[in-house]
Amino acid sequence: MVRWWIESEELDGYTVNFVTFRQDIDQAPLLKGMPDDRCQCPHWGYMTKGRVTFRFADHEEVIEAGDAFYLPPGHVGVSNEPDSEYVQFSPSAELAEVSAVIMKNMQAMQAG
Repeated sequence: MVRWWIESEELDGYTVNFVTFRQDIDQAPLLKGMPDDRCQCPHWGYMTKGRVTFRFADHEEVIEAGDAFYLPPGHVGVSNEPDSEYVQFSPSAELAEVSAVIMKNMQAMQAG
């Protein structure tokens, strides 16, 4: 089952992602193995639809449609409204490291 959809484009060292979450997702299990089990890649973006909640070591941030955002390293997405959408800009090298861990965890989860 596809829970989210990401379309990406590489632009001069940055990756632009158009992200859609089909249903509510706690991303914490996908980030296991990263330092502090949190995303270490910074992201800048704009929320176009819905709402997402990110947890940091000392607080949570809710980003809603119409919000521009910056997520410094050390965050994890813990919930979202179904069909939430945003565009984000991330340094490609750091994003590749996070993506590799996410893919490894997804494969392990699917293997059961």
